[in-house]
Amino acid sequence: MKGIILAGGRATRLRPLTTITSKQLLPVYDKPMIYYPIETLIKAGITDILIIIAPDYSGHFLNLLGDGKEFGARFSYAVQKEPKGLADAFIIGEDFIGDDNVTMILGDNIFDQDFSKEIKEFKSGAMVFAKQVEDPERFGVVEFDQNMKAISIEEKPDNPKSNYAVVGLYTYDNRIVEYAKNLKPSPRGEIEITDLNNIYLQNGEMKVKIFDTLWEDAGTFDSLLRVSNIMAEKSKSKQ
Repeated sequence: MKGIILAGGRATRLRPLTTITSKQLLPVYDKPMIYYPIETLIKAGITDILIIIAPDYSGHFLNLLGDGKEFGARFSYAVQKEPKGLADAFIIGEDFIGDDNVTMILGDNIFDQDFSKEIKEFKSGAMVFAKQVEDPERFGVVEFDQNMKAISIEEKPDNPKSNYAVVGLYTYDNRIVEYAKNLKPSPRGEIEITDLNNIYLQNGEMKVKIFDTLWEDAGTFDSLLRVSNIMAEKSKSKQ
């Protein structure tokens, strides 16, 4: 299993903070944001990791993270010149993925969960992770049956079919690269992760894994502050 961290984009919602650095390098309490997705992958047993970054601050990532030895991992880097959608990560990462399966985590998604069991048991198809939320209309929403097989995934629906949001952690088999290469851009000019998910869903090959621990998308001022406070409290409780 290879790992990809998507840490590109311009993060305009967090300006002026992101005028001088990448969102994923902003502090979340006592660590740069990108440490959290790195730790999530490594905890899940994934140590061969491609970090996809925007060109503006690529040197900052290299200076901070190096080759990954400090983390007990191996890091590779690739530059995403323009934000072309989440699915673009699998085209950029084609050579890195090679013949392996792959798990992608978004660089601003913060978890407090060990996914190693789910990753270890994964064989083929696709697997998304979902958490129950109070405002599902703000997220991609997954509907699933009693066997945890996905029935539908909708992006920010007006009438959600469930209250389970798809979080920024996705696992796919090796076919994901060809699927991504054959996608057509959406009306907003991006190739969408939802379209990839729907390919597996229509083939009956998408499993849903539910978890109920911490998940934050730290892409807004409020969520960045909230998760920083959570991590501060966790740190103090361990002292």
